[in-house]
Amino acid sequence: MPENDARMLLRTAVPTAAVGVIAVVAGFVLAGGKGAIGAAVGVVVVSLFMGIGLLVLQRTARTFPHLFQAMGLLLYTTQILLLFVFMAVFKNTTLFNPRAFAIALIAATLTWVGAQVRAHMKAKILYVEPESAESRKSEPTGSTA
Repeated sequence: MPENDARMLLRTAVPTAAVGVIAVVAGFVLAGGKGAIGAAVGVVVVSLFMGIGLLVLQRTARTFPHLFQAMGLLLYTTQILLLFVFMAVFKNTTLFNPRAFAIALIAATLTWVGAQVRAHMKAKILYVEPESAESRKSEPTGSTA
């Protein structure tokens, strides 16, 4: 994994994990053990979905830069739909507290997206690739007519 990609993943995963710890503690205090489990499952699901999505998006940007924007829109739409499906499937579960799960899922998603926006704004990404000295030497100078 390139250094820039690892830095981006770290800058989004750490705040999400911090919110996850807060959500687990709040789930435990408000709903007991099942609340803590629900919050933990919610944060893990978001971290997996969004982490895999970020890696796919960065790989797409390197291999197919012309598809980057469309892939980003498709990826985020798919992730949000999958999170809603996941919430609907586990709506009436007895394995954990569904309310703590849903609140942690939403909080972690908003944190991940916000942290990703902040990380992209702070990143120093070149819009064009600088020319090397060798490519400038091979170009003709002056008029070619």
